[in-house]
Amino acid sequence: MKSQATESAVTGIDLLIEIMARLRDPDNGCPWDIAQTFASIAPYTIEEAYEVADAIEREDMVGLREELGDLLLQVVFHARMAEEAGDFGFNEIAAGISEKMIRRHPHVFGGAKICSADAQTEAWETQKAAERAAKGASGSLGTLDGVAKGLPALLRAYKLQQRAARVGFDWPDIAGAINKLGEELGELTEVARGTNGAVDQARLIDEFGDVLFSAANVARKLGIDPEEALRHTNEKFERRFRFIEKTLQDADKSIENATLADMEALWQEAKSQA
Repeated sequence: MKSQATESAVTGIDLLIEIMARLRDPDNGCPWDIAQTFASIAPYTIEEAYEVADAIEREDMVGLREELGDLLLQVVFHARMAEEAGDFGFNEIAAGISEKMIRRHPHVFGGAKICSADAQTEAWETQKAAERAAKGASGSLGTLDGVAKGLPALLRAYKLQQRAARVGFDWPDIAGAINKLGEELGELTEVARGTNGAVDQARLIDEFGDVLFSAANVARKLGIDPEEALRHTNEKFERRFRFIEKTLQDADKSIENATLADMEALWQEAKSQA
């Protein structure tokens, strides 16, 4: 490790890259860091991205700085493992994204004219489609290719629907999407009733998935991010349930011993407040 005086002369990213190299050193590094692979680190990368989003949601700038550092560490970790394998390093990652940002912003770095954020979004998607087509020049690349399978399922459904809509596979208006959601709910209800008292679990999963997919499509037609909407509802549920819990505790009652009627009454009270 460099001396403190030398460390002060290098940038933060240089120091972080050096620290990761030291941690991964096969002779003198950290056994845990040395043992990691791309696959074993991937869940941490996803978790850190969510923690960044959480800090933003809470408007916690101190926390955001820390969480962004944790996310950056994940990038450096993956870059170090790739460099050890002889594939690429951090500089290649930075150069690649820099080139991509220049290519996708011709109105800033070239002579193109973009007048609004909406127009830029459309131009961005058009450029991404052209890049996908170029990558598939030597093979078959479909409209839906490139939508990461590791995305949360609801968000991936939304993005798959966006891609399909770009080539015209879409309801002409919101009514079609809402009617489809109602149709899928009807099919789920029918399967949930079962046949002769028996419920087909495989069909139940299939129909429930169709309901979620259709709900995501309704969100898209309404211009709503389904993940954001569900996060909002999760927070609302948590806030109201905590109100029930606290109210019972303040009355020296245990929530475990409360009746459903007691909890429902408090739920309605919580709803009236927020």
